[in-house]
Amino acid sequence: MEKQVYISVSTDPVKSYQGIIEYTKSMQDIADMIHCDVMDGLFVPNKTFEATLVSNINQNTSCMLDVHLMTADPLSSLQSYIKAGANILTVHYEAFAQKEDIVKAINFIHDKKALAGLSIKPETPFKEVRPYSYNIDVLLVMSVEPGMSGQKFINESLDKIKEIATFREQNNLKFKIEVDGGVNEANVKEVLAAGADIIVSGSCVFKSENRAETIKNLKRGG
Repeated sequence: MEKQVYISVSTDPVKSYQGIIEYTKSMQDIADMIHCDVMDGLFVPNKTFEATLVSNINQNTSCMLDVHLMTADPLSSLQSYIKAGANILTVHYEAFAQKEDIVKAINFIHDKKALAGLSIKPETPFKEVRPYSYNIDVLLVMSVEPGMSGQKFINESLDKIKEIATFREQNNLKFKIEVDGGVNEANVKEVLAAGADIIVSGSCVFKSENRAETIKNLKRGG
């Protein structure tokens, strides 16, 4: 059976509010998901639009909304992003001073009938989040430092993806492996072969002259 690959197109390269709305509208029937990058200027240096934008995107596309909270206090804003229409809501492992709050976040997201994601930065080893992998729907591997579009893929991420995929298979787990950062038509084959299911694409799709064809190429493995 052929592997199902999903492309989650990031809002990050688009810098204006209206530009994001128009871009996400243009992804209708082309992308599988819209990756809504939420940054608070604290967890990462950059700051982006908040839940009102996610709500507006939701009103303009039927694509799944893949909301990625790069925020210092994710628990405080989960409700607002669920209300805005998040289908997948992903929080960062590193954002939690009290790790038991990760379980609270996952349970809250599930209680609201959304899919729960957990993200790890490049320097965070998989073993840190292994205990949570039994209860999440998505594990988002950052293959660049979070917070800025256009960075180069960190090759060591491939080993981490393989480790996660092996653990998932050995334990018969169902979570999807999502990879965010620097994935393009030249390296996507390796990323998918390592075990990724969902590819986040920012600059690769946004800067493409034929975005629909680029998405098809990414799904095919380059």
